[in-house]
Amino acid sequence: MALQVILIYTELLMKKILIAAVLTLGAAFSVQAKDIVDTAVAAGNFKTLATALTAAGLVDTLKGKGPFTVFAPTDAAFAKIPKADLDALLKDKAKLTAVLTYHVVAGKVMAADVKAGKVKTVQGSELTVSTTGGVMVDKAKVTTTDIVADNGVIHVIDSVIMPK
Repeated sequence: MALQVILIYTELLMKKILIAAVLTLGAAFSVQAKDIVDTAVAAGNFKTLATALTAAGLVDTLKGKGPFTVFAPTDAAFAKIPKADLDALLKDKAKLTAVLTYHVVAGKVMAADVKAGKVKTVQGSELTVSTTGGVMVDKAKVTTTDIVADNGVIHVIDSVIMPK
């Protein structure tokens, strides 16, 4: 009788452990990787960029399949633009879209793969990358590299770059 009780108890314990393991595994697989927009928002220092992406209607694009390489200006970078100019830019959807897509390159370019030269942007024109004394994109300094998202990579820059 005691052996039978122990076997029943052991069987119940094993079922509980198995159920817990399945639930844990399921939860791990249900956690989605973050796309470029979610990654930037989670970082906390790209609030103005998130606002601009929303105003330009580009959030869904940068949540898309990609891959994308984004040279992301921080809130401090946007703060370098006079407030009246930034407010006007945020209200001009066509110009804002051009500026923001100038910060995006098709494909996933990691820091180790960066080479000096011209790079075509999603906006259509080329930006200039230099690697002497650190990486520069046009006149913006790359301050942090290789923030990986599930649909590309973010490189943080210290200034907003404007298309030519």
